[in-house]
This record gives sequence, structure tokens and C-alpha cells, in this order.
Amino acid sequence: TTTILQSFFSLSLQEVTASSRHYVDRLFDLDPQKVLQGVIDMKNAVIGNNKQKANLIVLGAVPRLLYLLQQETSSTELRTECAVVLGSLAMGTENNVKSLLDCHIIPALLQGLLSPDLKFIEACLRCLRTIFISPVTPEDLLYTDATVISHLMALLSRSRYTQEYICQIFSHCCKGPDHQTILFNHGAVQNIAHLLVSTSYKVRMQALKCFSVLAFENPQVSMTLVNVSVDGELLPQIFVKMLQRDKPIEMQLTSAKCLTSMCRAGAIRTDDSCIVLKTLPCLVRMCSKERLLEERVEGAETLAYLIETDVELQRIASITDHLIVMLADYFKYPSSVSAITDIKRLDHDLKHAHELRQAAFKLYASLGANDEDIRKKIIETENMMDRIVNGLSESSIKVRLAAVRCLHSLSRSVQQLRTSFQDHAVWKPLMKVLQNAPNEILVVASSTLCNLLLEFSPSKEPILESGAIELLCSLTQSENLALRVNGIWALMNMAFQAEQKIKSDILRGLSTEQLFQLLSDSDVNVLMKTLGLLRNLLSTRPHIDHIMSTHGKQIMQAVTLILEGEHNIEVKEQTLCILANIADGTTAKELIMTNDDILQKIKYYMSHSNAKLQLAAMFCISNLVWNEEEGSQERQDKLRDMGIVDILHKLSQSSDPNLCDK
Repeated sequence: TTTILQSFFSLSLQEVTASSRHYVDRLFDLDPQKVLQGVIDMKNAVIGNNKQKANLIVLGAVPRLLYLLQQETSSTELRTECAVVLGSLAMGTENNVKSLLDCHIIPALLQGLLSPDLKFIEACLRCLRTIFISPVTPEDLLYTDATVISHLMALLSRSRYTQEYICQIFSHCCKGPDHQTILFNHGAVQNIAHLLVSTSYKVRMQALKCFSVLAFENPQVSMTLVNVSVDGELLPQIFVKMLQRDKPIEMQLTSAKCLTSMCRAGAIRTDDSCIVLKTLPCLVRMCSKERLLEERVEGAETLAYLIETDVELQRIASITDHLIVMLADYFKYPSSVSAITDIKRLDHDLKHAHELRQAAFKLYASLGANDEDIRKKIIETENMMDRIVNGLSESSIKVRLAAVRCLHSLSRSVQQLRTSFQDHAVWKPLMKVLQNAPNEILVVASSTLCNLLLEFSPSKEPILESGAIELLCSLTQSENLALRVNGIWALMNMAFQAEQKIKSDILRGLSTEQLFQLLSDSDVNVLMKTLGLLRNLLSTRPHIDHIMSTHGKQIMQAVTLILEGEHNIEVKEQTLCILANIADGTTAKELIMTNDDILQKIKYYMSHSNAKLQLAAMFCISNLVWNEEEGSQERQDKLRDMGIVDILHKLSQSSDPNLCDK
């Protein structure tokens, strides 16, 4: 039986290849009429037949079709049919598209657009559209020749098909600000705006998609769109009409995305009725069970982006259509009892269910960004903390990132840090995530850790015991600025009111070289957090004396360095406060009293034009002169000889009540 089967398969394969070869051979006939008929027959043979497409590509049909398409001597009908067949081959698998790209199909088709024949132009555009929407095609191929975009803009007026295909090409090839700028500068807004009122639904839809990618995170485009009108109606009003419930879902969603981008860019106010009463409710509708998986994902992600930075929109969204409870369904889908009768659909949704979880985490993160009551509602949603903990260890990096974002958002709540976060030992999976994650996850996870290390958080102790100091010290050496800031910030929180052993471990973990490195960091945020860390390390007398006895020389060097440098008022004030803490030590204060350079600096800042710096300098003085402390008389004499008393007399006449009082 096996032998019979084998011979049957080899026979059928030979037959298929033979019949395919027959199609290719006809392309080389000397009679142009027979060549045309051969191309037409090939067109009919490949429609919906992926195997036939693959065979023809393997047998070398593509170079011959491209040759015929580019030949001036070929009839327009033949060139058009070649473009149609190539478009059909591109409709097959991604490998087909790769083969077409390897044969340099794009330059050939772009050249074809210069033809005067509209049918041929449309066939070339249809094929280009199919190739450009494939994920294997590099978008930059559209931008290699500067004349292409302006020629496409000119072709927009030719027919509804040129409009549909060109808009589709633009919306798929517009990835990031550089592409947006090129299209914008070539008049995309003016050329595409009137297509929003086309009689063809497909044209309206593709034009709308174009605007949604052009406006995304682009203030220049968004500000322009607000003032463009078509037939006496402004674009935002046209978008609002497209949001209405009677419009197809993809139209509602895409116009909501346009309005969202315009709102985030500041082109439309967040309290504008078109956002509060139209866009936001439309996006919440997209999150309901009735919608398809991809609609629910896009709806939730767009809504998360819309409300991300606006407290009022977060509050409105949280009470619209029971959104917080509705999102819980995103984690239960598709379940074994899903009412999906279409097996293909069920298979697709099972493969993409992680996208729903990612979208839900993102939206929960935006909802809970500011309001304590909303955070409480989110955490009280069934099994929410378990879901986040599970999300932290999912295989999909996007889900892990979204889960960490959600956790970070909820970790801003003092109440939750003390209760839910403790009950679920959230710090354990978080520390695991921090071990070897990519930077974008590390940044959010380390921000969350900063919150878990605040003094009132019960997670602080176990985190310390699990080797956090070493981990955070390594973050301070990162090339990535956000990671350096978070590493030092977390150490600063850790050192606040900590016991001496922890403070010593931090100093040992950081090393003096690294501390100096951080104090000379070009970013002011890193510098401020490092000074904050030093200030927290140098608190309570025994700790101050202990640390200054081991690291005094280096710390005094660092303080001098900053007070002499070109730094802003906040940095100098923080540095003077560190000096005031050192002056509060029992033995540590001698490091100031024996350092004339530092004493002169304190004197200089007492007479500074900025009151904050004057106050901070005076704190140093007052900590050095307490009568009841040993050696106070000698210290007072030295400061009197330096002329400090004269400055104090002068300051007691100050118009600033704080200075005067001090």
C-alpha cells in the first residue's frame, strides 16, 4: 500500500508541476496574442490556489511577468493582466511576497504608475497595496525615491480605486514621526480630507485610517486637523458623526482613535463634549462582551491612552457602563462555554487571548493612575491581585509589561501597599521580574519597587532580605537613565529611617567610586536622588558619626565638589542640608570645624541672594553651636572670629520672617 501511495503522490506532484510549467512556457510564446491568453489563463488558475501560486513562483513565472509588465512593446492589456496576476501571487503566503520582493517588484510597479492608462495604474496600485500590507515588506521601500509620494498624491484624484489603494498604502507605510512628516509635508492632510465624504465606504474608511496613523502622537498633524473643514464642516465634527452607533464598528473605532490622538496632542480639550460625551463612551462600548476580540483589544488600548494623564476622564470612565467589572471578563475569555460556534474563530481567539489580558492591564493602569477610590475598586474586582501576579510570569513580554504597569499604578496607594500588596506577597514575583528582564520592563518594575520600599510599606523588610541592595546598586550603573534614577531612588527610600546595618550595606554595595560617579551624573534627577540618599544615610547621630568615621573624607570631598559646581538652587540646598546633618553628629561635626574651605562656603551661602540657601546654611551653623554640647564654646569662638555673628545681626533685620526667626 505504501508503494502505491508514494507513486500516487509523486505522480500528482509531477502532474501539478507539469501543468504549472505549461502556464510558464506560454509566457515565452512569440505570438503576443498567445502570451496574453496564457497570462489570462494563469490568472484564472491561481485565484484562491496557494499551491499553484507557489509552483509558478518556483518555476520562475515572476521575472517573466515583470519583464512583460515593463516592456514598452507589450500591449496595455497584457501589462494590466501581468499586474493582476502578480497581485494574485502576492495574496498568497508571506514567502510569496518575499519572492516578489527579491525580484524587485516594487520599482517595476512604481514605474508602471507613470503610464497614462488608468486601468493599468489601478492594477499596479492594487498589487502595491497587497505587497505593502504584508508584514514582510519594509515600509521604507515607499520612501526611497522622493518623487513617489508626490506622484501618489497626484494620482489620488484619478478614481475611487486609486483613492482607496493609495490611502491604504499610506496608512500601512506610515510608521513613526519621520514617515508622518514626509506625508504631511507632501500635503497628505489637504489631499485626503475631502475623501472622508466620498460616496464610497471603502474610500472613506481608508482615508479615516490614514488620519488615525498620521495624527498618532503627532501634535503638528493634530493641530492642523482641528482647523481643516470639508464642505463647511470641521474634521472633528466629521469624526464625531463617524462615531455614531449606526456606523460600522471599524469606522467608530478608527474615528475614536483620531479624536483620541487629537485630544492627547492638546488639539482638543479633555473636557470638550466630543471627548467626554462621544469618544469616551464609544470606546467603553468597544470593551463589551458582544464585540469581537480585536475590537475589545483596540477599544481598551485606545481608551487607556485617552485617559492616561487626565484624572477627570479616569473618573468618568470608571463609572461608565460598569467598565471596571466589564474588564474582568477579559481574563475569562474564551472560556470552554464560549458561545463561539465558528471553530476557526475559536482557534484564532485562543491564540490571541493574551492580547485581551494585556489590554485589560493597560486600561486598569490608566484608570488607577491617580484616584484612590478607583484603585480600591480595581483591587476589589474578583481575583485581581492573583491575575496581576500571574501576569508577571506570562510568556508574552507584552502581557508582563502591562501587568507591571498595572501593579505600578496600584502601588501609588498607601492603603493598598499596606493591605492587598502584603496579603499577596507581590514583591516576590516582582523581584523575579527584575532579575533578567528587558529594559522597558525593568524601568516600570524598578519604579514599582521604589514604592514598595517606602517606610510605611510592610514589603520593605522581605525585599531587603531577598538581595535587593545588590540588584539596585547594579541598576545605578546602567546606561539607561530611567534605570539609574530608579535604582538610586529605591536606595534612597530604603535608607529612610533604616537601621545602621542596612545603611552600611548600601554604602558597601555602591562603593565610593560609584557614589562619585552618580554625584557627577549629567542628569539633575540622578544627582538629586543621590543627594537624597546621602541625606537619608546621614540621619540620627550614631549613624552620622559611624558613616563619617568610615567615609567622611570622601563625603566631604563630594560636598565641596557640588557647592563649587554650576548647579541649580535645589541641588545646592540639598547639599547644605547634608552638611547640616553632618553638623548634627557628635564627632562628625569636627570634619566641618577643621575644614576652613567648607566653613567659608557656609558663610558665603548665609549671605546668598536666595532665602532657601540662606536658611539651609543657617541650619549648619545652629547645629554647630548648641550650648549644651561638648566643645560648643570653641566652635562658637571660631565662628565669631569668622564674622558669622555680624551676618546673623544683619539677617535678623531681614524682611523674610523665616530668616529673621532662624
